[in-house]
Amino acid sequence: MAASHAAEPIQPIKSAQVANPALVELGKKLYFDPRLSKSGFISCNSCHNLSMGGTDNIKTSIGHNWQEGPINAPTVLNSSLNLAQFWDGRAADLKEQAGGPIANPGEMAFTHSLAINVLQSIPGYVAEFRKAFGNDQIDIDKVTKAIAAFEETLVTPDSRFDQWLKGNKKALSKNELEGYQLFKSSGCVACHNGPAVGGNSFQKMGVVEPYKASSPAEGRSAVTGKDADRFNFKVPTLRNVELTYPYFHDGAANTLPEAVDVMGRLQLGKKFTAEENAKIVAFLKTLTGTQPNFKLPILPPSADGTPRPTPFERK
Repeated sequence: MAASHAAEPIQPIKSAQVANPALVELGKKLYFDPRLSKSGFISCNSCHNLSMGGTDNIKTSIGHNWQEGPINAPTVLNSSLNLAQFWDGRAADLKEQAGGPIANPGEMAFTHSLAINVLQSIPGYVAEFRKAFGNDQIDIDKVTKAIAAFEETLVTPDSRFDQWLKGNKKALSKNELEGYQLFKSSGCVACHNGPAVGGNSFQKMGVVEPYKASSPAEGRSAVTGKDADRFNFKVPTLRNVELTYPYFHDGAANTLPEAVDVMGRLQLGKKFTAEENAKIVAFLKTLTGTQPNFKLPILPPSADGTPRPTPFERK
């Protein structure tokens, strides 16, 4: 079975392995809890909605006081496979990333200390931290570790393409397989490879032709301070890409055919015909895997009697 995909530039997604179920369950509750925001209305799931491909399907996310963010929310699904987090890679891993939005004034707009105070005031959370970590102390390190543990389970294995990689030659249609061959022969796999079909390198947006971005974000240079890194962004995963519209760091491409056309021209110097474009899109849709399947958590009530919030899952 392994030999069937050994020579391919893309590898199958592996199912998540949970070492500490109590930690994952705690992380799930924190992920869905809006009390980690200043307003009490915004949770991690607001911008990375697990019923919408792990994103919010809008051009740029809306944060505290209806502020419009500067960049498109990347999917949280399979994000554990990324070489770094955020479009500019400023967070080394999911744990580091999890603390960012909580304290960002344009996102959840809280502070880490206030978030910890809220959690410490909720007896149900104190008990859950004790169960997961062995003591009652709550700090931001434990909060982000728990959220990251939950996010690490958000993988999407068993796509039809994965089934094909594993030897089921009936998993793809002729049209889809031709799309995959085009994807390889055109050079798309130079950046979109590995299990996540991306996420493992930074590349300039606009190699052959300049990209006219609608976002002020300048990419990797904001982290490195190097002018050579301007407009270099983390290559996004293409797993579940049919669910994660709109596309690019500025959300400028509304549809997959539009995204394929732009990437062909700007990155590869190739103008795909309508037929070629349709075949590549057909292949990309085979990358949709099994979505995370779990019950929404029952969040612990506040100590002052305030009703427990209900996690919001938009369909």
